[in-house]
Amino acid sequence: MKKITFTLLLLATIGFISCRKTANDPNITQVDETNIQNYIKANGLTAMKRDTTDHDTSGIYYQILSQGSTAGLPLDYSDTVKFVFTLKSFDGKYNSLDSLTNNHYDGFLGHISQSALPKGLQIAIHNLIKYKGTRARVLIPSRLAYGINGYGTGSASNVNTRIAGNQCLDYYLNVYTDQNKYDDQVINNYKAANGLTGFVKAPGGYYYKVTTPGTGANAIGQYSAFTTTYSGKFLTGTEFDSNTTGATFDLSGNSGSIPVTGVAEGLQGYTTGAAVTLLLPSRYAYGRAGTTGIAGNTNLRFDFTIVTVTN
Repeated sequence: MKKITFTLLLLATIGFISCRKTANDPNITQVDETNIQNYIKANGLTAMKRDTTDHDTSGIYYQILSQGSTAGLPLDYSDTVKFVFTLKSFDGKYNSLDSLTNNHYDGFLGHISQSALPKGLQIAIHNLIKYKGTRARVLIPSRLAYGINGYGTGSASNVNTRIAGNQCLDYYLNVYTDQNKYDDQVINNYKAANGLTGFVKAPGGYYYKVTTPGTGANAIGQYSAFTTTYSGKFLTGTEFDSNTTGATFDLSGNSGSIPVTGVAEGLQGYTTGAAVTLLLPSRYAYGRAGTTGIAGNTNLRFDFTIVTVTN
């Protein structure tokens, strides 16, 4: 009897200690909250507000940097949204700051979390940003980011290839309203930042500059074939394509695929020897779909020197 009683007491003691340990250990919600509060304090983010939507359960913090028009209905999950973003992990090991080339989204608001983006980003746009044209900064707790598994490849200690598990994320978001207006602003920002002058805006909306006039007799027309050296760059300055020996293109479609629509239109009228720079909004480049190595809605720069023209 004494042995049974002792065993029961031992089991009860173990159970009691286990319960006390569980009660005292912070859960992931508490850990995220502590990490975000420490991050806010360390970075002086005094304007951050806590998301109080849905009974204050998300743990997201945010700051509206520029409010879009609130005249219409707020965004719903069935609405299409376009936004660009930058992000970094709280530990500083992952920084993705290139919103010109990489960090684009164009699709249904309700599909954001299906596109390798955090659920918290979807919630923040729906509950907090609400309206197109709004710019905001959002701090997303790890449980609404990439959770315990993290994101990316390689070791958690890698820089810029992996977001470690249980990392909260710091996002800047620009949910814009009109792709054409946004592209035009990006191109004008690029010109200003790089001191580029002398560009002319074509009626269609792309920009061009002739740095060297042509000297040939034949001009590129709607059905011409021509040979050219060229380079293609993102507006970050990174080159994605080039040819220094001469590539031949045929606008009649018989041979040599022209790079993009804006090139076919932008080079018409030039002759041998002409050097032309084109700044193309995304609709004149690879559009909404993009192509291999180039995200959708990306603006591009091309520099051409015409070698030969055949009509």
